[in-house]
Amino acid sequence: MADKLRITLVKSTIGAVPKNKKTAEALGLTKVNKTVEMPDNKAVRGMIQRVRHLVKVEEI
Repeated sequence: MADKLRITLVKSTIGAVPKNKKTAEALGLTKVNKTVEMPDNKAVRGMIQRVRHLVKVEEI
């Protein structure tokens, strides 16, 4: 596994399931094209899995 992940919100959360909106917000993704760097662990991977249709993930 990589040391860190670069996560970018590529699709708006408007119209998304409320649980997915909260997950994206918990990742720090509030606006489209916002990018955050998070540690690569199981908790973050699980959050990404829930919103995989809204984000783009790169390993750093």
